Amino acid sequence: MNIDRELDARGLNCPLPILKAKKALAEMTSGQVLKVIATDSGSHRDFQAFAKQTGNELIQQETAGADYVTVMRRR
Repeated sequence: MNIDRELDARGLNCPLPILKAKKALAEMTSGQVLKVIATDSGSHRDFQAFAKQTGNELIQQETAGADYVTVMRRR
């Protein structure tokens, strides 16, 4: 998978990972892919709701150790 931008949101609690992702997506062009790495256990649920609200495509979510990884495509 081609990742256009990676955002490290480790150590940040809700709503900061979402806010930083929103800002990053706003700086990207349509179709580009953002990977977010967070340590907030609620981030997967938050990004699912964020994708539904904004129309951005949720491509993948996984847990890697203490990290919660979300990959989204900008609408």
